[in-house]
Amino acid sequence: MPDQLAPVILFCYNRPEHLQQTVKHLQMNSLASQSELFIYADGPKNNGDEQQVAQVREQIAQITGFRNVTIIASEKNKGLAASVIEGVSDILTRHKQVIVLEDDMLSTSDFLSFMNEALNVYADRSDVFSVTGYTPPIEIPADYAADLYLAPRASSWGWGTWAHKWAKADWEVKDFGALKDGTASQRKFAEGGEDLWPMLAKQQRGVIDSWAIRWTYAQFKNAAYGLYPVHSKIKNIGTDGSGTNFTFSSGYYGQEMSEGNVVMDPNLAPDDAVIRAFNRYYRVPFLVKIKNWVKYRI
Repeated sequence: MPDQLAPVILFCYNRPEHLQQTVKHLQMNSLASQSELFIYADGPKNNGDEQQVAQVREQIAQITGFRNVTIIASEKNKGLAASVIEGVSDILTRHKQVIVLEDDMLSTSDFLSFMNEALNVYADRSDVFSVTGYTPPIEIPADYAADLYLAPRASSWGWGTWAHKWAKADWEVKDFGALKDGTASQRKFAEGGEDLWPMLAKQQRGVIDSWAIRWTYAQFKNAAYGLYPVHSKIKNIGTDGSGTNFTFSSGYYGQEMSEGNVVMDPNLAPDDAVIRAFNRYYRVPFLVKIKNWVKYRI
């Protein structure tokens, strides 16, 4: 059984308090003791980071409760995007599937069980590129009976994927010019959220540095979906202003976590009503649209 479990990758940087909570919840998972844990610790950006980075290094050196713990510590700061792309790519050269967490994710005690089952059930679905234990607080239609749903977007919060699908990502987005000039393609891409096109455009212009928007674009290019649970098994505690991508405080992303069995239909189909609800959640506020246009012509 342990050899069949997906290894877990944990990315951390300079938040020892968040990391402590993340690890504590992960250790309580029923499959923790049978799972391999790879920890990627990023280096300091400047002298102001050194103390917190050192605290993180001390913490991870003492982590137990897993089948094996491997630490990959960087002397220099790579940034989250480069760390994730390099780290996940490296582990997937030796394993067929992987589970990924950042240092601000609380998980239910059955999160690893859920993720491993989902990775096994949907491994051969060419239209499913990723699975996640998180769900945004969308309004699921009352008549939707399944425990899972498909959405045209990848989640970066407690997620997993397979080597043969991760390999299809083009991290340079070489065909961005064609998408930029194609209004219909932009509309199709935006089915996963109005914010996707502005994020991809900013990524390509060097305004932001995001692996997740490029991974979502890879799914779009391959006509694939992300698999989400109706009830979340992940809670993000990093939207308090401490994170790399969330430097402002927001409680809007939080949601109660749900323990319990999830029925996984291998033939699960996309549901138009669910996708519309998912899209509504990711609508861009009007003032942000104006800012994007005035500042970036997006």
